Amino acid sequence: MILLLPAALAACDRQSQPPEQANAAPSGEVPASSGEATGDKNDAFTYRLDRSKAGASAPDFAFLDPDGGEKTLQDFAGKPLLVNLWATWCAPCIAEMPTLDRVAATYGPKGLAVLTISQDSQGVKAVKPFFAKHDLPHLKGWADPETNFGFHYATGLLPTTVLYDAQGKEMVRVIGAMDWNGPEAKALIDAAMTS
Repeated sequence: MILLLPAALAACDRQSQPPEQANAAPSGEVPASSGEATGDKNDAFTYRLDRSKAGASAPDFAFLDPDGGEKTLQDFAGKPLLVNLWATWCAPCIAEMPTLDRVAATYGPKGLAVLTISQDSQGVKAVKPFFAKHDLPHLKGWADPETNFGFHYATGLLPTTVLYDAQGKEMVRVIGAMDWNGPEAKALIDAAMTS
């Protein structure tokens, strides 16, 4: 039992959601592919890279902006995108958020769109209080209450982050929590920035 605790804390398993997440049915984890990397198990952040969907076009699902209006990834056309799926109840997601805020502060002015899209079924109602409580001035509270992105990416885990090049083509998925200020993350972001 004690050996299972670190694995349970490593990432939020979408199959073990609280009752209010009933609309987010579980999906299978993306199988391993060649060229994957795994974060050091001794770190607070544990993740793996999946390049099996590289070259796939960004989905065209609508999601909510902080004011409840609809947006799609196509609204950010011509920019590299970092799309992070998270939830207010996911501890690894919350731990990762300050590193994403620093990425948005550093790379946002250079053209990278950093979209933290909540998978909470309550949508903006859950996201607004979270952002009011946490100091994340460079991030916005986007929401996908229908969990279309979660179903599309089908990793089965939160957080999941997908990097797209400026043409809207997927480059890599990061499944689990990553320190987005670390050297491996910087290399991934730099590759997206030069796309």
